[in-house]
Amino acid sequence: MIGIIANVLAVALGGILGAVFGKYLSKDFTEGLNSVFGVCAMGMGIFSVPLMRNMPAVILAIVVGACIGLGIHLEELFRKGGMLLQKPVMRFVGDGTENNSADRQEFYTLLVTAIVLFCSSSTGIYGSMDAGMTGQSTILLSKSVLDFFTALVFACSLGPVTGLIAIPQLVIFSALFALSKVILPLTTPQMIDDFRACGGIVMIATGLRIAKVKNFPVADMIPGMILVMPFSYLWNVLIVPLL
Repeated sequence: MIGIIANVLAVALGGILGAVFGKYLSKDFTEGLNSVFGVCAMGMGIFSVPLMRNMPAVILAIVVGACIGLGIHLEELFRKGGMLLQKPVMRFVGDGTENNSADRQEFYTLLVTAIVLFCSSSTGIYGSMDAGMTGQSTILLSKSVLDFFTALVFACSLGPVTGLIAIPQLVIFSALFALSKVILPLTTPQMIDDFRACGGIVMIATGLRIAKVKNFPVADMIPGMILVMPFSYLWNVLIVPLL
């Protein structure tokens, strides 16, 4: 849980500091940071991809998972989930439109974006489950550094409400961590490595999207992370013996 706690604290602290000092950050500064965030996310993904044991199974999981995500409009469902989380968050802090330059609609849109980014990003899902299955918090600790500055940037427009997003984030990541502990006895080392490699590919796509190089449907790729372990198992059991 060390990685999850660090990530939650990073979002909360970044939100507070951004609300206090955000007025001193220029637009060029925040846009430059976003490009750096993208490169760092890609680096985290590249670190995980070489762990791949069964490339055909991982690629198949990514493709089939993306087809499922696009078919059910998963990214839109995440956005709607963010809108639902927005309501309880807003009960603690007003709509914030009196204290920042964004109008009410822009404020709500930005808030939903922040909730989805911090609570249901591919990196967070992958990092939480990876920590539960391997005991390593490298991904979440690295993500915490990025999320601290990302929360700081969001708080420049949203104000202190950004820090409160850490609450639903803690609940979601803890649930994923616990779920991974249930899954762990059913896995093999090859399945875990393929899962981590699959997550790495999604993280590279996330980095390219953050850096505005290519707008990959990252949320729609998440089902691939669910499929990759059974695909890896079936590949080893059914296909490898035939090769």
